[in-house]
Amino acid sequence: MEIKEFSLRYNPALDGLRGLAILLVILSHAHVPLFDGAFFGVDLFFVLSGFLITSLLLMEWKAHGQLDFWRFYRRRFYRLMPALLLFLGVYALAAPLLWPDLDDVYSDVVWSALYLADYGIAFFDRPGTLLHMWSLSVEEHFYLVWPVLLVFFLRRANSGAQSTGSVWKPLAALWVAATLWRVFWVGQEQAFYAIFFRFDTRASGLLAGALLAALVIEKPGFIQSLARRMRYALWLPLSIPLLMALAWDDYNALLWGMTVVELATVVVLVAVLPQVRQNGLVADMLSAPALVRLGQLSYGVYLWHYPVVRYLRADYSWPTVVVAGTVISLALAALSYYTVERWALKKRDGSATERKVKPTTVNA
Repeated sequence: MEIKEFSLRYNPALDGLRGLAILLVILSHAHVPLFDGAFFGVDLFFVLSGFLITSLLLMEWKAHGQLDFWRFYRRRFYRLMPALLLFLGVYALAAPLLWPDLDDVYSDVVWSALYLADYGIAFFDRPGTLLHMWSLSVEEHFYLVWPVLLVFFLRRANSGAQSTGSVWKPLAALWVAATLWRVFWVGQEQAFYAIFFRFDTRASGLLAGALLAALVIEKPGFIQSLARRMRYALWLPLSIPLLMALAWDDYNALLWGMTVVELATVVVLVAVLPQVRQNGLVADMLSAPALVRLGQLSYGVYLWHYPVVRYLRADYSWPTVVVAGTVISLALAALSYYTVERWALKKRDGSATERKVKPTTVNA
């Protein structure tokens, strides 16, 4: 089998993976039996984000020999900030009515808007109620530092002006270092919340995705070999429900559980790449229309779901919380998407002077 040249054309299975990830997060926050460990749905988002963002950056480097930092940060701003500000504005108005006893509404909004929730929760117990904002802060910190760091690696690795060289090697070392860094703090018996929520101890998932992007572009033969063995490797994603059923404890999740989830997500991504499609069943399952649509709205659903689920679970059993919470969150996410987010995406993509990296229709 010969692998085609790598591109980032729209792949519905990637949105389906997002849909699966947000479902797992909702199940975890709804306190569904056996799904308390489903918080690892966030790790699926991390690996996918690292893969897509790094793929786009490497393709831009190959095409132009440099990265347009302003373009990158501008696109991230329009993709993320308008929907976040809408959510935080509604929360600031509604939360005092829904939870009159809350005294942290406005401080939570500030911590979240500044993308400081990850270190805020880890060290200052802030935000106190909008706990789900931590993962958005982790991703935002990655977006801030990653283009600059990636250019550093590319310039050191490149022998030609527009080659990606062997950048996968330092990325592999960085992923190992990030994993060991988390394990180190577990060994130091630091509090679970101080490890779980921080960017520096949760960066391994983003780096795993970045490493896969580099391997797909630089080492297609390796990806081809992995694809040939996919029927053996697909046991890894299937092990995750077993891990949840065994109710792994928090520290085992930090020690090795997250690494298993990251590797499992990498396996799934390889399985659904259009260049290999070695296991069509995985791609077909993740391309189910309902799952894809949920994935397309997953950013908005993630923003809105936590206060919705938190409100519902105070008075209802988990089946009601899951169904009603998902439906309400989807409705709010759709409202956000068809108003604020579509406007922002047009602003993001509307500049005629923007550098184009073909193909332009991607999942990022």
